[in-house]
Amino acid sequence: MYKIKVDHTKCVGCRYCELACSLNHLTTALNPKKARIRVLKENNRFFPVISGPSTQAACNIKIDLVIGEKVYDFCDICRAACPFKDIFKDPNTGSAVQCDFCGIDAPGPACVKWCPTGALSIEEVPSYI
Repeated sequence: MYKIKVDHTKCVGCRYCELACSLNHLTTALNPKKARIRVLKENNRFFPVISGPSTQAACNIKIDLVIGEKVYDFCDICRAACPFKDIFKDPNTGSAVQCDFCGIDAPGPACVKWCPTGALSIEEVPSYI
């Protein structure tokens, strides 16, 4: 079993991951609003957040993040990795979108392949977890 590991300290905010994810799922267009990953920005720092069960984010930041008028603590952001909770919705249908690992096994996810800084990587998780 594999997960996408997120290292927030390496993200430079290029958003290639959003573009790669949207192109992988739409195949004919780029639409980052339909991506399963979003790069959030707070105080000139960038935070890739993946919606769905294929992530593992280390808890290394304890601050609040304001998006629009809503305040998230980073426990909320990490809970986005829960397979039972989604934070991203398709803007047209309102249905939840969650990371599906691009439908392939490691090292397959488009976001990982296109991340130029290594902020996203693949990690093997022991099967007993």
